[in-house]
Amino acid sequence: MKKYKFTIHGNEYDVHIQNVEDNIIDLEVNGSAYKVEVDKVIQPAKTPRLVRSRVIPPAEAKPEEGTGIKTPTPVSGKINSPLPGTVINIFVREGDTVKIGQKLMILEAMKMENNIDSDKDGKVTAIHVRPGQSVMEGDTLIEIGA
Repeated sequence: MKKYKFTIHGNEYDVHIQNVEDNIIDLEVNGSAYKVEVDKVIQPAKTPRLVRSRVIPPAEAKPEEGTGIKTPTPVSGKINSPLPGTVINIFVREGDTVKIGQKLMILEAMKMENNIDSDKDGKVTAIHVRPGQSVMEGDTLIEIGA
């Protein structure tokens, strides 16, 4: 479950908590197993859950009553990296005309290949990365002009 390194009076202890049930903790200290009873019940930490709202592509955004959308959001001409990763392949060149949804490149992140698609129609005006290059979240990958 969890691993800790404690130093008590100059002595180092590797502690591995294996199980927590009510007020009994099964743990290992420097390879020796122990059952520890605590006075207070420990609640295991809950893993936070990521909840995302549906993203409406700018092309589909329509001003509707009660939605809070006043006008369609202008699309930036920059395609940014959604997460840190490595550019695997680029399918367009500067000067190419692209359509909304067209695959521009593949970005490997967390051992998965992610398609990076165009969010607008236009011409590729600049490519800021090359295959094999590492990028951080938010880095500009490609610019698309009118």
